[in-house]
Amino acid sequence: MKIRYFAGARAAAGVADEDLVLDGSPTVAVVVSAIEERHGDRLAKVLAASSFLLDGVAVRDTSVPVPAGAQLDVLPPFAGG
Repeated sequence: MKIRYFAGARAAAGVADEDLVLDGSPTVAVVVSAIEERHGDRLAKVLAASSFLLDGVAVRDTSVPVPAGAQLDVLPPFAGG
């Protein structure tokens, strides 16, 4: 799967995007846990406040399975105006 990071998530991860391979049928929660492990506490803090898009659709339930080849976008809170 492809993970794309935006704004503060990009800064915390140190990359704009990356590929991630997990066995089985991981859920969004499992993917988030894996990228927390990969990038550490700085990204974990951002992920706690982030929302996610799975193939362009907002994820409300992190127990949703992530199919092979999917794209997960990490969207931290944005300031707006």
